[in-house]
Amino acid sequence: MNAREIPILRCLLILSSCALSACASVSSMVSSPDVSLRGVQMTEFSFTGQTFLLDFDVSNPNPYPLPVKSVQYGIELDGHTFATGNTKGEFSIPASGDGKFSISVDLNLLQTAPQLLSIVRDGARRDIPYAIEGELGIDIPYAPPVSFKSDGEIRLQSSAF
Repeated sequence: MNAREIPILRCLLILSSCALSACASVSSMVSSPDVSLRGVQMTEFSFTGQTFLLDFDVSNPNPYPLPVKSVQYGIELDGHTFATGNTKGEFSIPASGDGKFSISVDLNLLQTAPQLLSIVRDGARRDIPYAIEGELGIDIPYAPPVSFKSDGEIRLQSSAF
């Protein structure tokens, strides 16, 4: 290593440190939003599969809008895994405000989870406990995904039950 390479190496180390601290500071500046499951509706039913529309409410505690580019989610109904996945999202949650988003999920409850089929049928007559957990991919430079987790009860909606 010659004498000219040392200052260049120092400069690269300083720039790397600045970039890493910028990532860390953006991460600590973004507070997790509150996400709750507002509705589960069976929109299609057949022996080969079922389609559900999952509706969510989201509340942004940050003083700036959160532009969402993806949603990673896991949902349990009555203690059983109902759906997991990733989907692209192209919506924004207003600064210090509330928003909504929906996800369409294709399942085959008749083959993969008969116990969930009975939970879904019961859910039209009684409130079902749910738990959701996931991450919102935020379209802000250097911002990592923002986690969310909540639970509650919901009455399932469908004319197909």
